[in-house]
Amino acid sequence: MDTDTNELIPKELLETIPNLYETERTLNPICHVKLFTPFSQWTWYIIEISKDDLDTCYGYVQGLDSELGYFSLKELASIKGVFGLGVERDICFLAIPLSRVKEK
Repeated sequence: MDTDTNELIPKELLETIPNLYETERTLNPICHVKLFTPFSQWTWYIIEISKDDLDTCYGYVQGLDSELGYFSLKELASIKGVFGLGVERDICFLAIPLSRVKEK
């Protein structure tokens, strides 16, 4: 994992996230990490991450529409918006079930 992605998900937190497909039969999986853009309406909630490449994530994405899907952590780390702001991790976010995220 490179420096940019390390800043998004520290090693200690990464170890708590299930590997890809580990929760696919879970009706109400846990969202472990919340990433967001401070310059737009996009938010990514990570449910699983590939332990092989530490890049491919599965989770809930909120933006123009909201949906479950796969996304690249490296691509998120490369996003730069207004004044060079990038994607940030909500350091106050505590792991919660997906149903609670959808309620918000």
